Amino acid sequence: MKILHTADLHLTGYEDERWQALKELVRVGKKEKVDVFIISGDLFDKGVHAEELRPKLREIFSGIPFQVIVIPGNHDMDSYSPGMFFGQNFTILTSLKQPFTYREVVIWGLPFSSLEGEEVLSALRLIKSSISREKKNVLLYHGELLDAFFSRKDFGEEGGKTYMPVKLSYFRDLPFDYILSGHFHKNFASWQVEGGGFFVYPGSPVSITRRETGRRRVNIFELGTPPREYLLDTPYYEEVVVELNPFTDRKPLKLIRERIENIPSYAKLILTVKGYINAEEIGIKEEELAKSIEKMVEDKKRVKLYLEFKDIGAILKDELFKRFLGNLEEMNYEEEKKNRLCHIAISAMMKADI
Repeated sequence: MKILHTADLHLTGYEDERWQALKELVRVGKKEKVDVFIISGDLFDKGVHAEELRPKLREIFSGIPFQVIVIPGNHDMDSYSPGMFFGQNFTILTSLKQPFTYREVVIWGLPFSSLEGEEVLSALRLIKSSISREKKNVLLYHGELLDAFFSRKDFGEEGGKTYMPVKLSYFRDLPFDYILSGHFHKNFASWQVEGGGFFVYPGSPVSITRRETGRRRVNIFELGTPPREYLLDTPYYEEVVVELNPFTDRKPLKLIRERIENIPSYAKLILTVKGYINAEEIGIKEEELAKSIEKMVEDKKRVKLYLEFKDIGAILKDELFKRFLGNLEEMNYEEEKKNRLCHIAISAMMKADI
């Protein structure tokens, strides 16, 4: 049996980027011939979005060749009322006591609620005697893994509150082969539970915030094998930092172009150009270089541009700095340390208004 696992789509509108990402996931599911498509919470950003989008979701989820299993997350915990129809083969798990059995696997749902850690552990222990070791068992969960030490901002825009936290030790004596989780947006991450299965966050399949940089992923795996990252062609933020070196980078525009030219059209670029230039040496002044960079990225999608470089031609001509460079060259330092010391010296001389 093959499973596709994702979470945190946060749907808000019809045919926008997130909607297109959902369609891409369904396409991937068909291409990879999965048997079960799991969404571990926050399919919707708010309950109102479930009301607005439900008729259109039926078009996506009707006639598909796999089962869709969903649990509510902290954003869409009020989105699923009894009797709602989202499409054929679409199942919503709203109670831990009512699992879904499909072929050789039992899928348990631990939807988001305002439980604290020990309360989650107690809820899991209540179903321990009901879990058959004769079958494969999968738990869907939406909340925070305390062992992971993630930044609060890596869970989206949630502020300082914790959300139904758990520890890997909670699952140590429970026969779950997989804990397929949601709520952690930033990237794919997995852990082996001591004496048990795998705990997995797939990351958001489309960038929800600018912290979610890099190509998006889902978890696609054969039952009985470890979780596996699968790269998606969905919108994401690509962060590129170019640090210019006045001693080696004689063609800064060429360097920047090489760093961004292979970024796909569906990526949203965040470009930072920092460091130092010697305008006299490269034949282009600060203002002209800045305008050239702006023109270079005009055709890139949703660019956020930070131009932090400085011309230090005057410092490079200073006799004191020249003596410093001469002494530095005589030192038996690694190149990285030399560069770091050189930057410290440049920064100090700039503050001294040399």
